[in-house]
Amino acid sequence: MCTDHDSRPPIAPISGAAIDAGTELIEGGGGAPLRVFTARPEQSTGAGILILPDVRGLHPFFEELASRFAERGITAVAMDYFCRTAGTDEQPEGFDYQPHLEQVSWDNLAGDIKAAVGHLRAQRHAPRSVFVTGFCMGGRLSADAATLGLGLAGAIPFYGWPTGSHRTGSPAPADVARQIECDLLLIYGGADQGISEGVRNEFDAALDKAGVKHDTVVYPGAPHSFFDRKAADFEEASTDAWNRTLAFIRRHTAGQPIAG
Repeated sequence: MCTDHDSRPPIAPISGAAIDAGTELIEGGGGAPLRVFTARPEQSTGAGILILPDVRGLHPFFEELASRFAERGITAVAMDYFCRTAGTDEQPEGFDYQPHLEQVSWDNLAGDIKAAVGHLRAQRHAPRSVFVTGFCMGGRLSADAATLGLGLAGAIPFYGWPTGSHRTGSPAPADVARQIECDLLLIYGGADQGISEGVRNEFDAALDKAGVKHDTVVYPGAPHSFFDRKAADFEEASTDAWNRTLAFIRRHTAGQPIAG
């Protein structure tokens, strides 16, 4: 598991920021119901972002992260993975995601990602530039999302496994590097026990060969899922990762640059 139920993004709220945020049900891939959390800024800056959660699906960490983006003028949508089998209610602490994960398929995930991006683009202040970010399983999926022809402006995977098979059937991003349509900001912990330097280098090489622009950032000593308010020892790495994320979005947003 990447984040606990009581984990929260290591980002301070902006006092007085005006946003509209809440859970909604939309039509996902194949017409299935899809629970999303949408955070809309009062003052849009032209950027929107889809947030793909870790293996536990949509829970408070990612809802709060969406709000932090919206406070900075970025319309944000965070989506769930398990509505087809677990229902559309918020999942409680201790939710056993494993049986539901076994029933998730890449085809359904791709359909839901497309639907969530469509929902993002249908907001009142439609973003000119749409990004995707994700964490762990969602990090892998955020790179895969960039192969779906969605016209993304950029993708920001946080510690996503870029090689090997996955039980959902999602492609290894290194294997589909030639299909990636946008620039990437890749964020890793240097002490991640699952994503070694060799794995990172293999993905970098595949992206180089495919001509995909990317920036790979590795924080020495940081573990997998370091981006967490509870991980106080890695506050500096988390702050830098957040600032790099906002800077990446600002550079790749068409028109008026976003503040951040």
